[in-house]
Amino acid sequence: MVHPFSHYQQSADLIRSRMGDFTPDIALVLGSGLGFLGDMVEQPVAIPYGDIPHFPRSTAPGHAGRLVLGTLAGKRVAVMQGRMHHYEGWSYEEVSYPVRVLKLIGCETLILTNAAGCVNTAWAPGDIMVISDQIKIFMESPLRGENLAEFGPRFPDMSKMYSPALRALAHESARELGLELREGVYCYFPGPQFETPAEVRLARTLGGDAVGMSTAPEAIVAVHAGMEVLGFSLMTNMGAGILDQPLSGEEVNATAEACREQFSHLVLRCLEKL
Repeated sequence: MVHPFSHYQQSADLIRSRMGDFTPDIALVLGSGLGFLGDMVEQPVAIPYGDIPHFPRSTAPGHAGRLVLGTLAGKRVAVMQGRMHHYEGWSYEEVSYPVRVLKLIGCETLILTNAAGCVNTAWAPGDIMVISDQIKIFMESPLRGENLAEFGPRFPDMSKMYSPALRALAHESARELGLELREGVYCYFPGPQFETPAEVRLARTLGGDAVGMSTAPEAIVAVHAGMEVLGFSLMTNMGAGILDQPLSGEEVNATAEACREQFSHLVLRCLEKL
């Protein structure tokens, strides 16, 4: 389904009716096992995705499926506790539908987080990567179909998808916290199966440092709409074939839980500096 602009307006109107005079400036999309940041929002107004017209539902494990509005690290935020994935059956337009709604309710900056498989063999599970660029090939674009000029141009530039200024801010924040922050390229695969060893080798050959099943469509739509984007990947496991062991969703969530403190400190410090 291709949503007309009026659908996005209806979604935004429902959210505005719940948030009163509050207007968020920054949106956060929280990935697998990382939804705890939404629980830290002060004076929260929580809206289940099911209450928002035309909003897709999140069904992936570890995704609460609600929008939380309030204050975090002194900033006015809209936090998505859980995202939608193409593997759940949603089109790429539907996966990224919430990003356009977040833009309409006032968000000019988007922070994307995800749990990812580590492709760079010099890194290890538990490392955090700020995304410098992404690779999304072989799959259609979330901008496919009629262009909605209310959001952006037909052919948007993607040469600086992940804001250089925000990446510099992330590195500064990590240094202040004494954290080692990696920087690299996120390579998108649709899932839900984990990538094969050959696909991980392909990602490495193409210049990828991490592989995952989210983030790329949302980033494309955000840039199209003129938002500044900052992306973080938490390395929750080594990519298939690097270690002689099977991959599992349980491992992903366990690593995310073990790293929640340093990850949340980094995101909160970045918020403070925005």
